[in-house]
Amino acid sequence: MNIFRSTLIVTWLFFIPQYVHAQNDFCDVKSICLKSGELLTFKVYYNLSALWVPAGEATFNTQQETLNGQSVFHITAIGNTYSSYDWIFRVRDKYETFMRTDNLWPLKFVRNVDEGGYKFTNNVSFDQEKQKAYSNKKTFDVPKCVKDVLSAIYFARNIDYDNLKPGTKIPFSMFLDDKVYDLYIRYIGKTKVKTKYGTFNAIKIAPLLIKGTIFKGGEDMEVWVSDDKNHIPLRVNSPILVGSVKVDMIDYSGLKFPLTSLIKKG
Repeated sequence: MNIFRSTLIVTWLFFIPQYVHAQNDFCDVKSICLKSGELLTFKVYYNLSALWVPAGEATFNTQQETLNGQSVFHITAIGNTYSSYDWIFRVRDKYETFMRTDNLWPLKFVRNVDEGGYKFTNNVSFDQEKQKAYSNKKTFDVPKCVKDVLSAIYFARNIDYDNLKPGTKIPFSMFLDDKVYDLYIRYIGKTKVKTKYGTFNAIKIAPLLIKGTIFKGGEDMEVWVSDDKNHIPLRVNSPILVGSVKVDMIDYSGLKFPLTSLIKKG
């Protein structure tokens, strides 16, 4: 069971009216909250038979670099199961995306998977101007400003939710496993959330999930991000085919703005 991947595929009909924006409305999302040096750490819990078991941790590191003469945010996400959980399903995964700093379009995506003895490496290059993706020595047509699975998370963080009505769908396209998926994030509204780290003012969103070996598909995943300028993920809840997972932010450093959404630590 790929617990780490379940934290990554953050892409999402309960609210009426159902406002829908055209995809191009969100194509050139600007970098609002990203800064070189940001480091986020999450703990992943797996639930089966009403018992939450700490399964592993994931870190997301942001560095500003240059790729092919363009300024990029190099995001590295590493997910490992704890050694005490390895006997159930061992995960040692590494994902990387290189996004332009001006509009967050990914130029390159690297995935190194080591899960339960299965190992897989995939390198994808994007030519966003020609709307092409190059993967596994093949060329694919892709939509304008297509995302990879990791850049989709940072795209979601940089949406200006203050100008959206509850129920709004934010559409985007994602290239994963040599396929293009037309997905959306639904903005649910403002709320509070209590996590392992503390109590926060939060923005709640629900991504449309891809049906596969982990998820049933649909909008069953719930995501809370901080209701401040950082929009860092605070908690993710999602049922999976067997049991459910919960992901909590447990540590952060190098944020661009103060974490003013924190009401009470503890």
